Amino acid sequence: MGEPVITVQGVGKRYRIGSAHTDVLAERLQRMVSAPFRRLRRGDSRRRSDIKTARETERELWALRGVSLEINRGEAVGLIGPNGAGKSTLLKLLSRITLPTEGRITLLGRVATLLEVGTGFHPELTGRENIFVNGAILGMRRREIRASFDEIVAFSGVERFIDTPVKRYSSGMYVRLAFAVAAHLQPEILLVDEVLAVGDTEFQRKCLGKMKEVSEGGRTVVFVSHNLLAVQRLCSRVFVIDHGQLMMEGNAAEAVAAYLDRAGPGQQGGIALIGERAERFEGSGEARLRKVVMSDCDGQPTSSVRLGQRFRLMLTFEVFTEIAEAVVEVGISTSDGQRFATMQSTDRPGAPVRLVPGLNEVSLEIGMTLLPGEFVIEVAVHRADGVTAELVFRALRFTALNLPDGAEVSYPWPVVRGYVRPEATWGEAREVSADVVGVGAWPTS
Repeated sequence: MGEPVITVQGVGKRYRIGSAHTDVLAERLQRMVSAPFRRLRRGDSRRRSDIKTARETERELWALRGVSLEINRGEAVGLIGPNGAGKSTLLKLLSRITLPTEGRITLLGRVATLLEVGTGFHPELTGRENIFVNGAILGMRRREIRASFDEIVAFSGVERFIDTPVKRYSSGMYVRLAFAVAAHLQPEILLVDEVLAVGDTEFQRKCLGKMKEVSEGGRTVVFVSHNLLAVQRLCSRVFVIDHGQLMMEGNAAEAVAAYLDRAGPGQQGGIALIGERAERFEGSGEARLRKVVMSDCDGQPTSSVRLGQRFRLMLTFEVFTEIAEAVVEVGISTSDGQRFATMQSTDRPGAPVRLVPGLNEVSLEIGMTLLPGEFVIEVAVHRADGVTAELVFRALRFTALNLPDGAEVSYPWPVVRGYVRPEATWGEAREVSADVVGVGAWPTS
């Protein structure tokens, strides 16, 4: 067990709904100084500051409550949970952007944060100037910042614009430079929120590699993300947070599996009812997915398919505004969210799907030889102009079994490589001479 560098003891964070007050340190000090004068202006120095009425209690929101955890030096840990669970609030408390309402947080070492686009940057300063300002905030000497400067600029890829005020940067450029600064200025603790999703795929890959390098170098990384595949690749330990409470901690595989079980829709067998708390992309709101039924070709609901077995999906949507030319999309993904197959209603011949106000059912039959494993169904509705009306990420979970369907043979290998076995026709092996394939021309080294 390593040395704890982050200790959180019974931490809670309360917000007042509808109140303009925050717990940023500067604003708290300002309120403390101005409080006596506000009471004098009201003419009542004994106004009830500490007495809560029932109405005031109803307006309270505990974003976190009773959270306790320890993170050791050199660990890369993940925080996962649904939207509004309290993950970002915890990171803001760790970075001291805001203060806890109750409990205690102990940090050992310098903390660098990347919580949202533009965190810690002054828009009027150039990229170069912001690098030095951020280094100074971390307590670094000018020569230390200079030693890392070229590496920061090269990693961020904004060399041409390093002397341009960052207010002129795109969100992607902002994030690239901000992450490069946070990761290269040698903080003992690096806090990273979902902001990396703004960057392109190649930059996200670079960031994950850099965070792994930071962790292996003996520094601590705390990573919040909905990209469960990235969390599993980077983090050795993961905390699951929901409704402001720490639900569990464990190794990455255990924690992700537990989260998916909690976050999934109300599913029984091959029938899933999709509630408002389902993990979704908030689209235009013209339609909502309400139910998904997976069945065999005889119409019997099932949550598993055999090797090579065809299956059906029945999708029920509640439509609020007519979508005359709808594109209904179904994706099949791995249990950690990696999409590998996509089907769309526009693949069929004939007129586009038309969704009218009220409840609408759309069905499809899928013929695909899935290799053994755990999979999830994603469902979306788009307008023909590309606007997404609804997208539910994990609408239904199912299992592909290593059992034959009829005359089909089972998958013979103990290690499964890939997810799909496409239809392929193999030819017989035949003997050929070296002259035919040009063996003599092959390099010898």
